[in-house]
Amino acid sequence: MNHAFRRATPNYSNQPFDGRQRVIIENVSPELDGGNFAAKAVEGERVVVEADIFVDGADTITAELCFRPAGSEEWHSSPMEPQGNDRWQGSFTVGQPGRYEYTVAARIDHFQTWNKGLVKKIAAGQDVSLDLQIGALLVDKGAERADAKDAALLNYIASCLRSKDMEDAATAALDAELALLMERHPDKAYASVYDKVLGLTVEQKKAGCSAWYELFPRSWGSKPGKHGTFKDCTRQLPMIAGMGFDVLYLPPIHPIGYTKRKGKNNALVAAPGEPGSCWAIGNKDGGHKAVHPELGTIKDFTEFVAQAEKHGISVALDIAFQCSPDHPYVQEHPQWFTWRPDGTVQFAENPPKRYEDILPINFESPDWQNLWIELKSIFMFWISKGVKIFRVDNPHTKAFPFWEWAIASIREEYPETVFLAEAFTRPKLMARLAKVGYSQSYSYFTWRNTKEELQAYVTELTSAPLKHFMRANFWPNTPDILHEELQSGDRVKFIIRLVLASTLSSNYGMYGPAYELCEHLPVAEGKEEYLDSEKYEIRQWDLDRPGNIRAEITRINRIRKENLALQQTSDITFVRVESSPGHEHDQLMGYVKRSADGSNIIFTVVNLDQSGTQAGWLRFPLELFGLSHQHPFKVEDLLSGNSYDWQGEWNYVEVNPQVMPAHIFRVTLA
Repeated sequence: MNHAFRRATPNYSNQPFDGRQRVIIENVSPELDGGNFAAKAVEGERVVVEADIFVDGADTITAELCFRPAGSEEWHSSPMEPQGNDRWQGSFTVGQPGRYEYTVAARIDHFQTWNKGLVKKIAAGQDVSLDLQIGALLVDKGAERADAKDAALLNYIASCLRSKDMEDAATAALDAELALLMERHPDKAYASVYDKVLGLTVEQKKAGCSAWYELFPRSWGSKPGKHGTFKDCTRQLPMIAGMGFDVLYLPPIHPIGYTKRKGKNNALVAAPGEPGSCWAIGNKDGGHKAVHPELGTIKDFTEFVAQAEKHGISVALDIAFQCSPDHPYVQEHPQWFTWRPDGTVQFAENPPKRYEDILPINFESPDWQNLWIELKSIFMFWISKGVKIFRVDNPHTKAFPFWEWAIASIREEYPETVFLAEAFTRPKLMARLAKVGYSQSYSYFTWRNTKEELQAYVTELTSAPLKHFMRANFWPNTPDILHEELQSGDRVKFIIRLVLASTLSSNYGMYGPAYELCEHLPVAEGKEEYLDSEKYEIRQWDLDRPGNIRAEITRINRIRKENLALQQTSDITFVRVESSPGHEHDQLMGYVKRSADGSNIIFTVVNLDQSGTQAGWLRFPLELFGLSHQHPFKVEDLLSGNSYDWQGEWNYVEVNPQVMPAHIFRVTLA
């Protein structure tokens, strides 16, 4: 009879089947969509991997995490440790940006199984003479796998195990040196290997921690009413760096179309001389690979990028795959657009809104291959000019397969490239963009305002599976969004949202100088758009306007840079705050963050009520640190400079928003 021995489930690793591989490995984490997408990390990060690992019976298991840079033939490994209930955990630290791979291997450790049984039998006073003979055979096999030096030692120990002096033989069996030698030369003949090799995308550090500042270059002219240039923006770099921002995001810098150009406050018809929306890209001067002539030249731009780097600032460029009707693509590649029965090209619409100055690209074009190649070349052009960070406009309205291909192929040459998705859209679309390669994503933070909403949203982002691939970038405002929370103009509310954005997430940004000047007037009641929006006109800003919060921004960014706990998002614990015993406080929110090595602990407390002082009792989670509930510790408020001695889990706090609506405590437990 012919027996076809095979697995009942697919074997993605193409390992030959052997029924003696008894260890089961399943539920590996992180594993995204069955291994179809890569998890994310940043250079220097410790990556933690878990798996369910078990075997029939009571044999002892040894497991290891295997990892390597993609394309390498050599695997590295680190031990995995049991966490209880057959869950195992291991970790490895990644190096420079690029693609990595990992998997899990496990085996029955017959030597450890024997050793543990021997210890129990000796403790019970049982006869172990036969067990020692079995151990000697295991050591013999270990010697066969060892190099000459270790083989000699193992052969000697095997002879000791066969000694007729049971006490000497038992002493040799339990010697720590024997365990180390056998661990160094394990028997992996029937090791099980997880049936998938999983991917990991490692990115530059600013993908994991960054502070973004957005400005419109045309508003920074040296004289009132004069169009700003890249050289004018260079003069602002010390101010931006001084506030602590390390990414400077520029909206589109390309020539702006004339056809259907929008006027002030989004008027359908522009008045003579009005600059139009910079997202209506392209005219006779060029398209996505050109710069607006009034801003300067390509050379001016590259010099600006270089100067920004000297200040520790990376320039992020806006990529908006849409065109003005005047864009050269419309004449040169009409097949990339949708044409209507009357012979006119389809403009962008979101009924009843009409965006006649913008033409969407047709990703179902018969010429889609050449379209993809050209769009990718736009990124490559600006990378050649020194840009490594891109904010992409409305990526959820472009084909997901395009992004997966484009981002992966760009990173083959430039693995340090960072992509931010401006996608205020449905959750599953945002998640898909992150899976296909986007480093960061705009988020719903702007619309999460109550304590309950904020805690629930951050918990969602920092829980599996999202925490393995989606990095939220918290923006309290953008040129498109002036939330009603800020429309009162109360500078305290601006500080509250600043503290929340910058301490809840390691990536945050703001549209300036509107934010630090507490710009707050909407275009109309019930609208989230700015009056006299900079999207449609050149603005003049008085940076020293009374009531600005530049000092507070600077201080908070400095705190972020000096405290590793705030440079990550995933390790955050919300604490209970009570207004009175048993009653949760609805206006005071507290949360603890700690660095990966545990050396830095930050406890932030925010008063969500900008109008009145709030007080309550905070429960500090001492159990996270293995400390008793009576443990004394010190907290230093990094905003005020005051220090306090606390003891135990419950401590009193008071927050007066007219002084400062938050405490950012650095905790010293010793």
